[in-house]
Amino acid sequence: MPTYNRALSDYIVQNFAVEDDILSQIHSALTQHGLPTYSINAEEGRFLQFLVRASGTKSALEFGTLGGYSAIWIARGLPNDGRLITIEKDRDHATLAQEQIKLAGLDHKVEIREGDARVLMPSLNDEGPFDFVFIDADNSNYPIYLDWILDHLRPGGIIAAHNAFVHGMILDKDHHSPYLEGTRRFNLAIAADSRLIATIFPAGDGMVVAVLNT
Repeated sequence: MPTYNRALSDYIVQNFAVEDDILSQIHSALTQHGLPTYSINAEEGRFLQFLVRASGTKSALEFGTLGGYSAIWIARGLPNDGRLITIEKDRDHATLAQEQIKLAGLDHKVEIREGDARVLMPSLNDEGPFDFVFIDADNSNYPIYLDWILDHLRPGGIIAAHNAFVHGMILDKDHHSPYLEGTRRFNLAIAADSRLIATIFPAGDGMVVAVLNT
């Protein structure tokens, strides 16, 4: 059986998830602004776009905008009347993301809300239920996000969460950082919840995906 590796990842990107100029420039823009460049990769972005389109999502929510890379992939999967709310704690990230989203011609679909997601979540209570939620923020808070999401996701709705493998440390019993422990609790909570059908898409740093039973 072949082992998934960087060469196979590149094969997927080259054939199924080619970045256009807007997407490829986001990483450069982050570097130019002295901002962190961590984000999903292109194959994960295409997977998010696929999930959004296949599920018929119209109302999407994202925790962690960064430079707008994943938001653009998600928004491109939405119908013309679809909407994505994306939450970003860092003002510089939010400003850059807004610029990139506008350049992509998607600002009519995407609304960035600046602030700590834990503080902003109550203000979203009346805007659901959401069809699709993507989490790519502070992993130590993933379990907190999950509790809220399960109360605000429509039956049949999808949850996706990045960094399920924590750069390969998820199985390392000698590491116990808040970031890693938050991910462990989140992964196990999703796997054990009878309301969800879940697995991990093993590309990149791993992406948990779950659908809420109808």
